[in-house]
Amino acid sequence: MSQQSQRHLKLTRMMTAALIAGGFTVAGAVHAQEALNFAHVYETSEPYHEWALWAADEIEERTDGRYSINVHAASSLGKESDINEGLQLGTVDLIYTGNQFAGRFYGPVGIAGAPYMFRDFDHWQAYADSDLFQEIAQGYQDETGNVPLAMNYYGRRHVTSNEPVNTPEDMQDLKIRTPNAPMYMMFPEAVGANPTPIAFAEVYLALQQGVVDAQENPLPTIRAKAFHEVQDYINLTGHITDSLITIAGGPLWNRLSEEDREIFREVYTEAGERITQDILQSEEELVAWFEEQGVTVNEVDITPFREATMPAHNGEAATWDQETYDRLQAIGQ
Repeated sequence: MSQQSQRHLKLTRMMTAALIAGGFTVAGAVHAQEALNFAHVYETSEPYHEWALWAADEIEERTDGRYSINVHAASSLGKESDINEGLQLGTVDLIYTGNQFAGRFYGPVGIAGAPYMFRDFDHWQAYADSDLFQEIAQGYQDETGNVPLAMNYYGRRHVTSNEPVNTPEDMQDLKIRTPNAPMYMMFPEAVGANPTPIAFAEVYLALQQGVVDAQENPLPTIRAKAFHEVQDYINLTGHITDSLITIAGGPLWNRLSEEDREIFREVYTEAGERITQDILQSEEELVAWFEEQGVTVNEVDITPFREATMPAHNGEAATWDQETYDRLQAIGQ
């Protein structure tokens, strides 16, 4: 082969290599997909997980495959305090969390998790749709960089126990598991019980072994976690009209385009509406189901429980000011 032919062959090979490399680069750009992690502490059987999976599929479709979301259930990426910290660190991208846990980073958020703060579900819904919540969410974003995307109804929390609870006096010295956040402890402390923080994944065993005497959660969660298997009574105290916030981590939000931010917000808002409807329906159906399982569902007069608790609303544990409290109480009146 002549020297000229050799040079031509070498040049051809170089051009081919460059084209192939360029082709792979283009293909890589077309098919690049960022994998995100969504973490929560709830069981795969619960609506929160079901609609998180739906949202993951919707976001992948609506962003033309730019994002895939892996949903990690049942505390598999850590307990609730861990996943909140993970948002700050960028180790998780999206979470469900209670108002009380978010309130550790920005106090006013916690008002929605205080006992007997809401008159009923309609009051809670009006708050979730209100300018007040939007202002509080913006304050949380300003403080943390993380972005609340949606409110999700969690249900009215009730006390389960092995002895009936009919009056606040029945809770005197009762060792009751609560999540490790001050607002969850406000109600037990107000009625003389002994709140005992235990990680959510460990509650069933703690009840079974008598580490605690009682716990408190909404009816759908009591069923999902099978607490009724190790408790004889569900006492309908309805002490917290509870909710979860879907939150996107700041590191994720900062690299999303405006268009993609809108997609994330729309999808998780819709998921929150569907979760809320599912939980409302479950609450309506579950009293009869628990009774069929042999559990005593105890109707109680909540008035004395509420009266014992309300003085604490603006006490030492409050992480909001009087104006915020008054505005929330005025909603829907």
